[in-house]
Amino acid sequence: MGATIGRWLFALSLVLWSGAAAAAPIKVMILDGASAAAYHDWKLGTQILKRELEEAGRFEVTVVSAPPADGDFSAFHPDFSRYQVVVLNHDAQDWPAALKESFEAYVKAGGGLVVVHGADNAFPGWAAFNEMIGVGGWRGRDAPAGPRWYFQNGKLTSDTAPGPAGQHGRRKPFRLTVRAPAHPILKGLPAEWMHAADELYTRLRGPGKNMTVLVTAYADPANRGTGFDEPMLMTIRWGAGRIFHTTMGHDAAALSCVGFITTFQRGTEWAATGRVTQKVPKNFPTADTVSYRADLAAMDPVAADGILTTFPKGQ
Repeated sequence: MGATIGRWLFALSLVLWSGAAAAAPIKVMILDGASAAAYHDWKLGTQILKRELEEAGRFEVTVVSAPPADGDFSAFHPDFSRYQVVVLNHDAQDWPAALKESFEAYVKAGGGLVVVHGADNAFPGWAAFNEMIGVGGWRGRDAPAGPRWYFQNGKLTSDTAPGPAGQHGRRKPFRLTVRAPAHPILKGLPAEWMHAADELYTRLRGPGKNMTVLVTAYADPANRGTGFDEPMLMTIRWGAGRIFHTTMGHDAAALSCVGFITTFQRGTEWAATGRVTQKVPKNFPTADTVSYRADLAAMDPVAADGILTTFPKGQ
């Protein structure tokens, strides 16, 4: 009898331990602190991203702000190893060598990374970072940065012809198409859905090593598009690290899209753990209908006033 009770208690302890482990929050660092120009409000973006992660109930979020590119980095030594995943909402030209080495070591050893929108403009001369993100734009990137990547006739295609990296048209809603439906981030999502008004990044260039394009969007030539299906969501493996890269999320309106929120939450969990446990919300957008969170969009005072923002014609 005593042995039976002992085995029962041992089995119960394993169940309780596994349940506690499953409930342990994923530790996330949101790293921000710089934008190359005023058109990316990184402070507001961080507030929205933090709220979205915390609402998922899976994450414990700490915001760490780096000094500006011309600032003093002598006291900035973040301990990346304390976190399972770093969400990069940061667009800087360069970092000190020691900080770059620390970040590379973190990802290479298995640290997760999530790259949001303008963060893929950052660090044009940092070879390891450009491998981590797969593709990037602007900041002088051209043919030496790697080929352009896009889908043509249903296949991922690369083009090594020279030309500047990065372009987008006016901010409008656009339809997304799933290219890797079996991936955990996309499991249960529809084959197509509408994304809220946002910048549709095109002509992105990069090494594209160990990169899987999850989702694309057609870049309409009527809106300065390329006529190709451009990568919007990607995963990359770098060393033992998992990277989720979303080119979407320019402002509060774009960040409030339920499709963005869902893939951001699921992509962050995957980058941290390799698994996705979160369910698809009932209000997920369809192939013809945008779904967004008015409360998140209203975190932008301009949106709260009911003023739609977009670039003037020709910009």
